[in-house]
Amino acid sequence: MLDFIDLKQQQKLIRDKVDKRICKVLDHGQYIQGPEVKELEKELSLFSKSKFVLCCSSGTDALVLGLIALGLKPNEGVIVPSFTFASTAEAVCMLGGIPFFSDVKLDTYNICEESIIKSIDKANKIGINLKGIITVGLFGQPCDMDKIKEIADINNLWVFDDAAQSFGAKYKDKISGNLCEISATSFFPAKPLGCYGDGGALFTNNENFYKIAYSSHLHGMGNNKYEYDRIGMNGRIDTIQAAILLEKLKIFKSELLKREEIAKYYIKRFLKFNTNINVPKLTNNTNSSWAQFTIQLPLNCNREKFQSLMRQKNIPTAIYYPIPIHCQSPYQNFPISPDNLKNTIELSNRVVSLPMHPYLSQKNVDYISTTADEIITSLI
Repeated sequence: MLDFIDLKQQQKLIRDKVDKRICKVLDHGQYIQGPEVKELEKELSLFSKSKFVLCCSSGTDALVLGLIALGLKPNEGVIVPSFTFASTAEAVCMLGGIPFFSDVKLDTYNICEESIIKSIDKANKIGINLKGIITVGLFGQPCDMDKIKEIADINNLWVFDDAAQSFGAKYKDKISGNLCEISATSFFPAKPLGCYGDGGALFTNNENFYKIAYSSHLHGMGNNKYEYDRIGMNGRIDTIQAAILLEKLKIFKSELLKREEIAKYYIKRFLKFNTNINVPKLTNNTNSSWAQFTIQLPLNCNREKFQSLMRQKNIPTAIYYPIPIHCQSPYQNFPISPDNLKNTIELSNRVVSLPMHPYLSQKNVDYISTTADEIITSLI
């Protein structure tokens, strides 16, 4: 069976350096808030060109800390896409906020500006006090941030970028993580930049946001230990995970280039076929970190059968995401855009992700794409 994501090959390249980093942590014994955490934050700041970086315990906690910094209060609304991982909406709910679900675009999978506008109009009509918009760079491509920020400015809303999958990508020569007031990412092992456990980070150029988030991730601690300025949480990253990420960050740029090469080759292969597979599309002046390579099957293609036949050919596949968030039982009573999220529903029924990682060979891409084409042809 091919690897969906091959972390073993990556580890072979950096294992000695990672071992040395971990041994150093074991030697100094500062397992919480050790010097590697600050070192990682400095390196991530240099990479993203973001003034302030706070490493924390997960991508979900980074979202929560960002919302705390932005001052979200109970019963205040935040526009979020429904075609995303649960944590985007979950973070809003954890602070008592109201996620207002908007639709996405069929070609990029990212939140739709027209749907945002419709959501704002509906929120005003039903009396929801909207405070902001959470964008999600799904599968690796950042949203069209200029258009979204223009809408936000007109309506006095902030923009918070969930870059859990898109960290490292670029939008108009700016690195994801530095595209709006505040951004969050995840270092879950399967992410383009992942550790060997849970981890995340918050990015901002606003010092006040950083100070609030920093205090909040230490239980709301003030200037002195056991003195608290606010209600917070335990949101610290482990020093060992920071040490691992320091070595992974050194090869991150080269891995992003490899991912881009593989994605382009995938697209080139699929465009040769005539099976009506929709491949990912990038907006102008944007590239992707290619966290996933996600295609859309033809409408009349049985996805379960497709996955089963691919598995028989030793090719793993995954579905991100089979059930939109607004259709999940905990979220069904929250408001949705007047367009009824038609694109989100369609994508949840059609998308399939194929193996994607920096160490995927052209030979493997040839096999995966040819096999996918043959199976789809047999099913339609």
